[in-house]
Amino acid sequence: MRYAPLVAPVLLWAVPCVVLLHTGQGWPLAVTLLGTALFVAGLVGMPIAMVRGHGRRQQDRAAIVGATLLGGIWVLFTWSVLLTLLLRPLLAVAGVGDGQDRARIVTWAALAAAGGLLVWGFVEARRVPRVRRVEVPLARLGAGLDGTRVVLITDTHYGPLDRARWSERVCEKVNSLEADLVCHTGDIADGTAERRRAQALPLGTVRATRARVYVTGNHEYYSEAQGWVDLMAELGWEPLRNRHLLLERGGDTLVVAGVDDVTAESSGLDGHRAHLAGALSGTDPEHPVLLLAHQPTFVDRAAAGGVDLQLSGHTHGGQIWPFHYLVRLDQPAVAGLSRHGARTQLYTSRGTGFWGPPFRVFAPSEITLLVLRATG
Repeated sequence: MRYAPLVAPVLLWAVPCVVLLHTGQGWPLAVTLLGTALFVAGLVGMPIAMVRGHGRRQQDRAAIVGATLLGGIWVLFTWSVLLTLLLRPLLAVAGVGDGQDRARIVTWAALAAAGGLLVWGFVEARRVPRVRRVEVPLARLGAGLDGTRVVLITDTHYGPLDRARWSERVCEKVNSLEADLVCHTGDIADGTAERRRAQALPLGTVRATRARVYVTGNHEYYSEAQGWVDLMAELGWEPLRNRHLLLERGGDTLVVAGVDDVTAESSGLDGHRAHLAGALSGTDPEHPVLLLAHQPTFVDRAAAGGVDLQLSGHTHGGQIWPFHYLVRLDQPAVAGLSRHGARTQLYTSRGTGFWGPPFRVFAPSEITLLVLRATG
């Protein structure tokens, strides 16, 4: 694992280079040399751009170049391998051309598939997310709170690509949903609150009849977590840092709690840690609990603590297929509603924005409207 950051980029660039240029295509020498040079340039240039973009210099243009190259080569790697394994044998069985013809068909098919998916994925990443409505039955929810509307946004990841206008349109969409409670489960941005302030300011226009609540994500701890907590409080959101509030209606009560991200304690920031017992301190154990926790992996602790519903983000639904298979190795859920133990349900959002590569392929973003239903 120590060498993974070195080996992975080499594989991402070397495999499609070999598959598309050096497996019997018989390209003219000039084409082979030029194509190979482009792959080598990408292999060298991508890490340099990523370091300049996300290292001490924090150069946004370099970050955009590095992230775009990363997303592009991931898609090309995926489809060059898949089409080599699937299409080439099918062409042979069908008796299409000779070996060189089939190799060239696979190359052009991989380039076309990758190009088309990247264009579509860019449009998907930049659009205002569609609203996903989910009804969530909660056995302990009182009848007075039946129909409570909870809107979840998460992983907005304001960053090098200026998305201030996109942020305004997202907030307008949220306001159209007439929520009782609006939640942001972290990863607001990549960068400090001061640097991304303009993109985050529209969050101050979000409306909810009861409360707007926020918890930190792991990306806050890559920059300046306390700065984001302070800015969200300034914008009228209530940071639920290992604490709770009560949502009451019709004589019934819902505990709305939140915890810092699980990476908080290792950040070294004073008082930052994920502490469920602190978040629920003083609550009536008979009241149902809605918990905000950035990472789905926290659900084991939530289930042990008697939480009824955990809301999370973090996974982006994989963002670029088939990356969700790797995400699944680290998280108990990638997207949607799942059950954990006898009582606890987990809703994992695919995220409202995108991280890094400005593409979403077979993993659309979402604004989630969760309608809570009493079943008792």
